[in-house]
Amino acid sequence: MKDNRLSIPTRIVLWICALSLIGVLYFPMWRIDLDAPQYPEGLSLKIHATDIKGDVEIINGLNHYIGMKTLHKEDFPEFKILPYCIIFFVALFIISGFINRRKMLYLCLLLFVLFGIVAMIDFWRWEYNYGHDLDPNAAIVVPGMAYQPPLIGFKQLLNFGAYSIPDIGGWIFVGCGALILGVSVWEWRRSVKFKKTTITVALGIMLSTGLNSCSSGPDPIKVGKDNCAYCKMTIADVRFGSELITRQGRIYKFDDIRCMTDFLKLHPEVKEQSAIYFTDYCGVHALIPSGNSILLSSNELRAPMQGNLIAFSNLDSLDMAMDAYGGKKTSWVLQ
Repeated sequence: MKDNRLSIPTRIVLWICALSLIGVLYFPMWRIDLDAPQYPEGLSLKIHATDIKGDVEIINGLNHYIGMKTLHKEDFPEFKILPYCIIFFVALFIISGFINRRKMLYLCLLLFVLFGIVAMIDFWRWEYNYGHDLDPNAAIVVPGMAYQPPLIGFKQLLNFGAYSIPDIGGWIFVGCGALILGVSVWEWRRSVKFKKTTITVALGIMLSTGLNSCSSGPDPIKVGKDNCAYCKMTIADVRFGSELITRQGRIYKFDDIRCMTDFLKLHPEVKEQSAIYFTDYCGVHALIPSGNSILLSSNELRAPMQGNLIAFSNLDSLDMAMDAYGGKKTSWVLQ
């Protein structure tokens, strides 16, 4: 059974990121701070999703002398597009959490990373044009001088020191990207672990079948027809069942793992010469070798004979059952 569903923590992270991105519409995303002797308190540009704020008029006045263009939000089409991009990711993260599939998570990561790359390239392009496209008739012309602010970090521009760093909204973007990347790696590792477990189970079934030359493999338990070899009750629920197959090919079926355990205590010689199978609680309830099974013990299971043990072929399924029934992971050992 292939399980592509996301873990609950991953879905919660997606929804947290969605809610966090709403804050980007209200907080500044980036800031450029200017420091100079004549401005001891410094000047600042704060770039929001829809506007440029801060000491815009003062900086425009200073830049006029060196021929730089004045800053007006009407000149930036990004301010019309960016809010819709943010809303898109808010909706995408929320929907992905409800769709609950790994492919949607990976799509979120891919689109978010591409958006970040495109946004930084566009920001660099704006800074380049802003610092290089100068009026040749400006009052102050320094041959060969350009005034492009740094993309991130510090740069000296004449007597001004320019600092370019993310602001609150930018750090929210960075944090969301880190969280999405982290849970994507986590989910990928879970999927790889699932595949390895599935392969191990398949090999175990093949080896058990090959070694047991007198048997063609486990015989499916027939609900309502087969009886438990220990308690003699008709098997009504296959999910808790188990099966023994001796080297001679004799098959013993049980309605509860506890019944099989009690049977082997009475007949310890059978265990040494038998293949033991448990019913997979999930999927089509196939019989799986005991050595490749993962067991969950919980008092909430209500097994037929109060054995309160169920088996799984992979950890993902067990984790989901543990969320529903509690209990703990265990292994089967004949006491």
